[in-house]
Amino acid sequence: MSESALKPAGIFAVASLKSMLRTDVLFAVGIIAILALLILPTPRWLLDILLAGSITFSVTILMTALFTRRALDFSTFPAILLIATMLRLGLNIASTRLILSKGHEGPDAAGRVIEAFGGFVMQGNYVIGMIVFAILVIVNFVVITRGSGRIAEVAARFSLDAMPGKQMAIDADLSAGVITETDARDRRKTLEAESNFFGAMDGASKFVRGDAIAGLLITLINIIGGIVIGVAQMEMSLSAAGASYTLLTIGDGLVSQIPALIVSIAAGLLVSKAGVDGAADEALAAQFGEHPKALGLVAGVLLIMALLPGLPFIPFMALGLAVGGGAIFIQKKKTALAAADELKPAAPTRPDDDPQVMLAIDDLRIELGYGLLPLINPEKGPRLTDQVKAVRRAIAQELGFVTPKVRILDNMQLPANAYVIRLKEQEVAKGDLRPGQFLVMDGSGAQIGLAGEPTLEPAFGLDAMWIDDSLREEASLKGLTVVDAATVLTTHLTEIIKSEAPELLSYAETKKLIDALPEKHRQLVSDLVPSVATITSIQRVLQALLNEKISIRDLPTILEAIAEAAPTSQGTAQLVEHVRARLARQICGALKGADGAAPIVTLSPAWEEAFTGALTGEGEIKQLAMTPSALQDFVAAALSKLESAAQDGHRAAIVTSASVRPFVRSVIERVRPQTLVLSQNEIHPHTRLKTLGSI
Repeated sequence: MSESALKPAGIFAVASLKSMLRTDVLFAVGIIAILALLILPTPRWLLDILLAGSITFSVTILMTALFTRRALDFSTFPAILLIATMLRLGLNIASTRLILSKGHEGPDAAGRVIEAFGGFVMQGNYVIGMIVFAILVIVNFVVITRGSGRIAEVAARFSLDAMPGKQMAIDADLSAGVITETDARDRRKTLEAESNFFGAMDGASKFVRGDAIAGLLITLINIIGGIVIGVAQMEMSLSAAGASYTLLTIGDGLVSQIPALIVSIAAGLLVSKAGVDGAADEALAAQFGEHPKALGLVAGVLLIMALLPGLPFIPFMALGLAVGGGAIFIQKKKTALAAADELKPAAPTRPDDDPQVMLAIDDLRIELGYGLLPLINPEKGPRLTDQVKAVRRAIAQELGFVTPKVRILDNMQLPANAYVIRLKEQEVAKGDLRPGQFLVMDGSGAQIGLAGEPTLEPAFGLDAMWIDDSLREEASLKGLTVVDAATVLTTHLTEIIKSEAPELLSYAETKKLIDALPEKHRQLVSDLVPSVATITSIQRVLQALLNEKISIRDLPTILEAIAEAAPTSQGTAQLVEHVRARLARQICGALKGADGAAPIVTLSPAWEEAFTGALTGEGEIKQLAMTPSALQDFVAAALSKLESAAQDGHRAAIVTSASVRPFVRSVIERVRPQTLVLSQNEIHPHTRLKTLGSI
């Protein structure tokens, strides 16, 4: 065969070998090999290798647990514990097969490892061996395994009980901006991993207990069965059979119990490290060395004991001097560190005393009664914090600026199911929710024919009813609007943010919006600010737009309009009117109905003249001085026309001249704030209008 033909075959063979050496394949093969020990006979040389490997594996687990800084850093320990237990049991069964079948051949019938352990520990006396083996089993089963299992059980229980509070603390820090979403996600993963780890350790500790019991039973079975086989089948004397099989069985028990004891110690160290950061040696050294006076007292006690008659002088004196020397060394080191700290420059003001921290005000805050805490960590459905983030994203898309972070806190002074929304620490809205229930509403205003608790929808004041989950599907089939408790709260929050958007748009937020503009608009900003307009004047214009529910998302166009009008305008009002004219396409686009036409109601010439004649003053100090009776007549006429249009399914806007538009808006917003008031300059030429009448 040619070299060119052999080359692909060689490449294929190497690739196959690499695939066979994959860790997952090797791991699966190892598990199958452990199971094979339960069934297939094992030669002595292979048993010696496997027993040595079991001891090595156990010591490796112990050393890893010792140097692990946190319990979660060894999160695979429960699975490793199961594998180690199965390996020891498999070796027990394999050695049992050799002991019972070849125990009459001599002390090396089950391999050199078992022979060495049996001979070294028993020293030719199998009674001593049995006692030592029993003590090892008692220490492992009664002391270490039971203690570590109890620690894991309590840790798992407390971890599960504390999870809602820890989750809420993470969500509160995220809402307050203390941590990022990535940090919150990492903390939640750590919290979940911690709970899963201690839960798994609680169950895994049962492996060790079962292993100890199985080792004890296997030992008894081997001794009894070996004596029976030796006497009945191999024609050995009772004493010879007892000595031979007991030596082998005790050696086998020691070989299995010593690794089990090592793994049990590792498990105890790992679960007892809960709440301690750092390797075991670092934690112990730091905490024992924290109080050198205590070590000094220990040294004094040891020295006194060394001088007592009857007690050995050298051991106690040596230990006393060693502990005393250590205490003196630690005290000198602490004194040197304290002197070095005094030489350091004074630290800045503590965060707790910082006015920036003590006087900080939350722009937006939601306070929940204790009965609403399940909204933070519901068993199913989205969490309140996720819905609040979705609200902020939706507001950013609709209004054009990112609202401040919303902090969510519990308030034990509130009624259980009550909530309060605060704006800059002041209450602006409140309501009551029913966790686990659903709020149903009928858009037509008809009666809701379902069993439930009547109430008012907090955001719009509509008649509504709280119903149980069992009636949810029936309410949906009737065409009713059905929302959960968290959605009721976030809807209320959305309306509050929209109504209070001008106040939320602070100077800092305005500066942030301008700084976030793409690079292509940098020249516009540098030409405008501060030579033509200040950040404050831009803020006032944006607040005026938000006050009339006009999005400021197209900030470059707004800045261009300000740059055009600022040199000749006499104040903010004129700037706003010019900006609104530049946003005509956006304003008319938001007004269009399903048919693509913008429904409007015009202001009659009589009312135009009445408003124009009622204006007094000049420029920014211009005011409306219309008589109360005339205002009442105008409001009545406007409401009549607008309600008539609403009944026909139209959300009409009022169109006036540019000079009186701000004053007509100031009158209408008091009785119907959702109504848009446009000037004729804000009607885009390509907008199709639907005139519904005149006021």
